[in-house]
Amino acid sequence: MTWDAVTAYLVGLDFFTAVVERVGPEEWDRATGCGDWSARDVVGHVGANTRYGTALLAGRAPEWTPTEPPGAAVSGDPASWWRALVEPARAAAAGADPEMIVPTPRGDRSVSEGLGFPAVDLFLHAWDLSAVGGPRPPIPDEAIDFAHSVLDPLGEAVLRDPGVFAPEIPVEPDASASERFLAWAGRDPRAA
Repeated sequence: MTWDAVTAYLVGLDFFTAVVERVGPEEWDRATGCGDWSARDVVGHVGANTRYGTALLAGRAPEWTPTEPPGAAVSGDPASWWRALVEPARAAAAGADPEMIVPTPRGDRSVSEGLGFPAVDLFLHAWDLSAVGGPRPPIPDEAIDFAHSVLDPLGEAVLRDPGVFAPEIPVEPDASASERFLAWAGRDPRAA
Protein backbone atom coordinates (compact mmCIF):
# COMPACT_ATOMS: atom_id res chain seq x y z
CA MET A 1 0.00 0.00 0.00
CA THR A 2 1.32 3.45 -0.88
CA TRP A 3 1.19 5.98 1.92
CA ASP A 4 0.07 9.55 1.51
CA ALA A 5 1.70 12.28 3.61
CA VAL A 6 -0.92 12.21 6.38
CA THR A 7 -0.66 8.43 6.75
CA ALA A 8 3.15 8.58 6.79
CA TYR A 9 3.00 11.32 9.43
CA LEU A 10 0.57 9.40 11.66
CA VAL A 11 2.47 6.11 11.39
CA GLY A 12 5.70 8.04 11.93
CA LEU A 13 4.36 9.55 15.16
CA ASP A 14 3.78 6.02 16.50
CA PHE A 15 7.14 4.80 15.21
CA PHE A 16 9.04 7.66 16.86
CA THR A 17 7.00 7.46 20.08
CA ALA A 18 7.83 3.76 20.47
CA VAL A 19 11.55 4.64 20.56
CA VAL A 20 11.05 7.67 22.85
CA GLU A 21 9.33 5.37 25.36
CA ARG A 22 12.45 3.16 25.52
CA VAL A 23 14.83 5.97 26.46
CA GLY A 24 15.56 5.98 30.20
CA PRO A 25 15.51 9.19 32.26
CA GLU A 26 19.32 9.12 32.63
CA GLU A 27 19.93 8.61 28.88
CA TRP A 28 18.67 11.87 27.36
CA ASP A 29 22.10 13.50 27.19
CA ARG A 30 23.78 10.51 25.53
CA ALA A 31 25.07 10.77 21.95
CA THR A 32 22.94 9.38 19.13
CA GLY A 33 25.35 9.39 16.20
CA CYS A 34 23.18 11.94 14.38
CA GLY A 35 25.90 14.54 14.04
CA ASP A 36 26.76 15.74 17.53
CA TRP A 37 23.17 15.57 18.75
CA SER A 38 22.18 13.99 22.03
CA ALA A 39 18.93 12.09 22.48
CA ARG A 40 17.42 15.31 23.88
CA ASP A 41 18.53 17.18 20.73
CA VAL A 42 16.91 14.60 18.44
CA VAL A 43 13.63 14.88 20.35
CA GLY A 44 13.86 18.68 20.28
CA HIS A 45 14.41 18.69 16.51
CA VAL A 46 11.63 16.21 15.80
CA GLY A 47 9.35 18.09 18.19
CA ALA A 48 9.93 21.31 16.23
CA ASN A 49 9.14 19.45 13.00
CA THR A 50 6.03 17.99 14.60
CA ARG A 51 4.82 21.43 15.64
CA TYR A 52 5.45 22.56 12.05
CA GLY A 53 3.42 19.60 10.74
CA THR A 54 0.62 20.22 13.23
CA ALA A 55 0.30 23.84 12.07
CA LEU A 56 0.16 22.71 8.43
CA LEU A 57 -2.50 20.11 9.19
CA ALA A 58 -4.56 22.72 11.02
CA GLY A 59 -4.34 25.05 8.00
CA ARG A 60 -2.10 27.59 9.74
CA ALA A 61 1.12 29.03 8.40
CA PRO A 62 3.88 27.11 10.20
CA GLU A 63 6.81 28.88 11.77
CA TRP A 64 10.33 27.53 11.56
CA THR A 65 12.81 29.00 14.00
CA PRO A 66 15.38 26.33 14.80
CA THR A 67 16.83 26.24 18.29
CA GLU A 68 20.54 25.49 18.75
CA PRO A 69 21.09 23.05 20.17
CA PRO A 70 17.69 21.54 19.35
CA GLY A 71 17.43 20.03 22.84
CA ALA A 72 17.15 23.53 24.30
CA ALA A 73 13.55 23.57 23.03
CA VAL A 74 12.67 20.64 25.31
CA SER A 75 11.25 21.62 28.68
CA GLY A 76 11.18 19.12 31.52
CA ASP A 77 11.23 15.41 30.86
CA PRO A 78 11.81 14.86 27.11
CA ALA A 79 9.43 11.88 26.91
CA SER A 80 6.61 13.86 28.55
CA TRP A 81 7.40 16.88 26.39
CA TRP A 82 7.17 14.67 23.27
CA ARG A 83 3.91 13.01 24.37
CA ALA A 84 2.33 16.47 24.78
CA LEU A 85 3.01 17.16 21.08
CA VAL A 86 1.56 13.92 19.72
CA GLU A 87 -2.13 14.33 20.54
CA PRO A 88 -2.46 17.81 19.01
CA ALA A 89 -0.72 16.44 15.90
CA ARG A 90 -3.19 13.54 15.70
CA ALA A 91 -6.17 15.84 16.25
CA ALA A 92 -5.00 18.18 13.48
CA ALA A 93 -4.53 15.23 11.11
CA ALA A 94 -8.09 14.01 11.76
CA GLY A 95 -9.62 17.10 10.17
CA ALA A 96 -6.93 17.95 7.64
CA ASP A 97 -7.44 18.71 3.97
CA PRO A 98 -4.20 17.42 2.38
CA GLU A 99 -4.74 19.57 -0.73
CA MET A 100 -5.30 22.86 1.12
CA ILE A 101 -2.69 25.48 0.21
CA VAL A 102 -0.89 26.96 3.21
CA PRO A 103 1.81 29.65 3.29
CA THR A 104 5.11 28.21 4.51
CA PRO A 105 8.64 29.58 4.92
CA ARG A 106 9.37 28.03 1.48
CA GLY A 107 6.33 29.54 -0.26
CA ASP A 108 2.76 28.37 -0.69
CA ARG A 109 2.41 24.58 -0.58
CA SER A 110 -0.27 21.99 -0.15
CA VAL A 111 -0.51 20.47 3.31
CA SER A 112 0.54 17.17 1.78
CA GLU A 113 3.67 18.64 0.18
CA GLY A 114 4.67 20.55 3.32
CA LEU A 115 4.16 17.51 5.54
CA GLY A 116 6.58 15.30 3.57
CA PHE A 117 9.82 16.22 5.31
CA PRO A 118 8.37 16.16 8.86
CA ALA A 119 6.92 12.70 8.14
CA VAL A 120 10.25 11.35 6.84
CA ASP A 121 12.08 12.84 9.82
CA LEU A 122 9.96 10.81 12.23
CA PHE A 123 11.31 7.56 10.80
CA LEU A 124 14.94 8.54 10.28
CA HIS A 125 15.28 10.20 13.65
CA ALA A 126 13.55 7.31 15.41
CA TRP A 127 16.38 5.18 14.10
CA ASP A 128 18.92 7.78 15.29
CA LEU A 129 17.30 7.94 18.73
CA SER A 130 17.35 4.16 18.99
CA ALA A 131 21.15 4.40 19.46
CA VAL A 132 20.11 5.31 23.00
CA GLY A 133 16.66 3.67 23.24
CA GLY A 134 17.49 0.52 21.24
CA PRO A 135 17.01 -1.85 19.62
CA ARG A 136 17.36 -0.32 16.16
CA PRO A 137 13.99 -0.61 14.36
CA PRO A 138 13.94 -1.41 10.65
CA ILE A 139 12.33 1.33 8.58
CA PRO A 140 9.03 0.02 7.09
CA ASP A 141 9.00 -0.48 3.31
CA GLU A 142 6.07 1.92 2.95
CA ALA A 143 8.03 4.63 4.79
CA ILE A 144 11.01 4.05 2.49
CA ASP A 145 8.82 4.36 -0.61
CA PHE A 146 7.19 7.50 0.79
CA ALA A 147 10.58 9.02 1.69
CA HIS A 148 11.92 8.45 -1.81
CA SER A 149 8.79 10.04 -3.31
CA VAL A 150 9.46 13.15 -1.20
CA LEU A 151 13.26 13.28 -1.32
CA ASP A 152 14.33 12.01 -4.74
CA PRO A 153 12.89 15.02 -6.63
CA LEU A 154 15.08 17.33 -4.53
CA GLY A 155 18.28 15.99 -6.11
CA GLU A 156 21.60 15.00 -4.62
CA ALA A 157 22.94 18.55 -4.29
CA VAL A 158 20.10 19.51 -1.94
CA LEU A 159 20.05 16.20 -0.06
CA ARG A 160 23.81 16.24 0.64
CA ASP A 161 23.79 19.86 1.77
CA PRO A 162 25.05 20.28 5.36
CA GLY A 163 22.20 19.82 7.77
CA VAL A 164 20.29 17.41 5.51
CA PHE A 165 22.07 14.09 4.85
CA ALA A 166 25.68 13.00 5.13
CA PRO A 167 27.21 11.23 2.13
CA GLU A 168 25.77 7.83 1.27
CA ILE A 169 27.49 4.94 3.05
CA PRO A 170 28.36 1.74 1.14
CA VAL A 171 26.52 -1.41 2.26
CA GLU A 172 26.85 -5.10 1.55
CA PRO A 173 25.01 -6.50 -1.50
CA ASP A 174 22.70 -8.51 0.78
CA ALA A 175 21.67 -5.47 2.85
CA SER A 176 17.97 -5.19 3.63
CA ALA A 177 15.81 -2.45 2.12
CA SER A 178 15.92 -0.66 5.48
CA GLU A 179 19.73 -0.87 5.63
CA ARG A 180 20.06 0.40 2.05
CA PHE A 181 17.73 3.32 2.80
CA LEU A 182 19.55 4.28 6.01
CA ALA A 183 22.90 4.15 4.19
CA TRP A 184 21.47 6.29 1.38
CA ALA A 185 20.36 8.78 4.07
CA GLY A 186 23.94 8.96 5.39
CA ARG A 187 23.50 6.65 8.37
CA ASP A 188 25.59 3.56 9.05
CA PRO A 189 23.04 0.77 9.35
CA ARG A 190 25.65 -1.41 11.09
CA ALA A 191 25.96 1.06 13.97
CA ALA A 192 25.01 -0.49 17.27
